Amino acid sequence: MTGQNLGNKLIEGEDYYLTPEGYKVFTEAYHLKRGYCCKSGCRHCPYGFDKRTGNIKK
Repeated sequence: MTGQNLGNKLIEGEDYYLTPEGYKVFTEAYHLKRGYCCKSGCRHCPYGFDKRTGNIKK
């Protein structure tokens, strides 16, 4: 499985939320379900990726 929708539909409030600007932001729970770090510097990355250094801290 590639992580695309994890075989299920995304659930607003659980997997993501919308910002006032209309952006979809994935939650920590979604990232943990996906199972790996995409190294994009996500706002709620549970893996501790630092986009400035390119390192995973956890």
